[in-house]
Amino acid sequence: MEKSTAQDMKSLLVANGMTSRAAGRVVEILEPMGYFEIPASMTYHGAWPGGLFEHSWAVTKQLVCLTDKLGLKWQMRRSPVLVGMLHDLCKTEEYEKCGDGWKHHRLKGHGERSAALAEAILNDTGALSLTEEERLCIRWHMGAFDNKENWNCYGAAIEEYPNVLWTHTADMVASRVLGV
Repeated sequence: MEKSTAQDMKSLLVANGMTSRAAGRVVEILEPMGYFEIPASMTYHGAWPGGLFEHSWAVTKQLVCLTDKLGLKWQMRRSPVLVGMLHDLCKTEEYEKCGDGWKHHRLKGHGERSAALAEAILNDTGALSLTEEERLCIRWHMGAFDNKENWNCYGAAIEEYPNVLWTHTADMVASRVLGV
């Protein structure tokens, strides 16, 4: 199977309702952040150069598949793609190239930081912003892997937007079943 690229990401964003200019700007912003080069983790899924993009691509594919097979309803057509591709953006702030490897700076607020970065990137593209559903899907994509004291908030987010649960499910399929 051929590896997906930044151009594939741009094409997928455009195919799901984003303008070519906005999709191009998203990719343009992500490139210097290291999004296409850094690993998704140091020892688990996507623990290789480019693993973050490959993991995000796999989550997106799973989320689109779940949407199609289960008839999930989203506020916007673009949502499963945006959520899947941008759910782990905080990792662009956590990994630093160090010789032949990577140094991981573990920072707090994984979901919150990813949602804030996604919002900032979309704002930079010109008049785009996350919907509340997209924001909560990104914020809570870790599911019960978040701190225990947050579980009730996670549950409330699912009750308001069931796609929060499906986002977590897609992330788990990509990371735990597919190993990406």
